[in-house]
Amino acid sequence: MPSASLRLATAYLHQRVSVRIDRPAGSLHPRHGYRYPVNYGYLPGVPAPDGDDLDAYYLTTTPADHADGIVVAVIHRHHDDDDKLVVIDDHDAGIDDATIHRLVAFQEIPGRYDIARHSIG
Repeated sequence: MPSASLRLATAYLHQRVSVRIDRPAGSLHPRHGYRYPVNYGYLPGVPAPDGDDLDAYYLTTTPADHADGIVVAVIHRHHDDDDKLVVIDDHDAGIDDATIHRLVAFQEIPGRYDIARHSIG
């Protein structure tokens, strides 16, 4: 049975969303000290199973505090119920899985997540 986070996140696939970015590209994680190479934030008002709003990677290296884009994938974590949306600019042609893996490698551990591209219903 799919996790609550995966069901929630995949419902946003192929949808246009507004992301509030609280960790802009180039910033440091407040506790762990690693640098964010891409923008990271959340969908305001969309509560996730972990109690916070639904997280999102906005895959651009230009720092921002807000972005609109299309959800092209979901990072489905195996070790917790805290999946992340993968959002790109409306004008981008698309992005392949290898590029997503490379851009989220600063925070996501290979083998501990899958990239979901289809809604689970």
